[in-house]
Amino acid sequence: MRLSRMLTAVEAHAEGEPGRVITGGMPRLDGATVFEKMQDLQARHDDIRTLMLQEPRGYPALCCNALVPPSHPAADAGFIIMEQTEYPPMSGSNTICVTTVLLETGILPMVEPITELTLESPAGLIRVRAECHDGKVTRVTFRNVPAFALHLDAPVEVAGLGTVQVDVAWGGMFFVLANADDLGISLAPDNGREIVRVSEAIRHATAEQLPVSHPDNPDITGPTITNLWGAPVDPATDGRGVITLSTGPFDPDNPQAASGIFDRSPCGTGTCAKMAVLHARGELDVGQDFVNAGPMGTTFTGRIVEETKVGPYPAIVPTLSGQGWIYGTTNWTLDPNDPFQTGFTIGDVW
Repeated sequence: MRLSRMLTAVEAHAEGEPGRVITGGMPRLDGATVFEKMQDLQARHDDIRTLMLQEPRGYPALCCNALVPPSHPAADAGFIIMEQTEYPPMSGSNTICVTTVLLETGILPMVEPITELTLESPAGLIRVRAECHDGKVTRVTFRNVPAFALHLDAPVEVAGLGTVQVDVAWGGMFFVLANADDLGISLAPDNGREIVRVSEAIRHATAEQLPVSHPDNPDITGPTITNLWGAPVDPATDGRGVITLSTGPFDPDNPQAASGIFDRSPCGTGTCAKMAVLHARGELDVGQDFVNAGPMGTTFTGRIVEETKVGPYPAIVPTLSGQGWIYGTTNWTLDPNDPFQTGFTIGDVW
């Protein structure tokens, strides 16, 4: 067997959202912070992202994480998040997957019943509290970066939809949020084609008409992801939403061809962004839980632990809880004569 590359990974998911974790085979990345290492990975080694996420090794719904040495002295490990079209600064489901892999494989020591650790994400330091029993991580709670709303009920002109009222908020990524009920869009999973079309149209229009950047890091821009939300259907939950991640470019002249995929989980950063919007409206208080359901009915539980400020914006510090599961270990290899050196996509499922 001839190999030009081998990457070792642990396959995991958090409440249904797959988050592959690369544990070996990564190149040395330059940078004084994990954010700068992410930029170096994007600039010089983006073929790793496409190789791992596209076919034949990946599939549209897959996320991937690379474990990297932390740069901050307080961090126990660093990680870089990779998705189909971007490198998110932060992700809740991927944080849960990374924590589960680090502890259950012994990369970091597990202490029962509670293991506390600090991860360095591109968005900053993430304090993690993992509940553990019999070698299994049974619950991960992390203190996210501050979340804040930038626009509330802002009108956006969307092709094919007219004027749509949207919120734009940061929860670790920049989200555009819209009420699915107001748009007459069912959030049932079998309505996926319509949800993707509408979500991508709203995201594209909002990015053009309401572009935003993070006050502390102007290299982080958006919005890059859409959260269509609706009223809860389960009395044990407080809300529900469908997060659409792009899997390709959006053509405003052909919106029916929009390509995207649902976050299988309730989306951790999306939940935090929604909490920031609710708090800005006076509908969610400090210390109050917010149980958010995703498209499959799985849940994340968020809580506002304090108020703060980010640049000119009033902000919240949220925590987010959920569980992850490991379902495999893999060695992904690349033959030097493989015609698809960086993976591929094809129009039937992408």
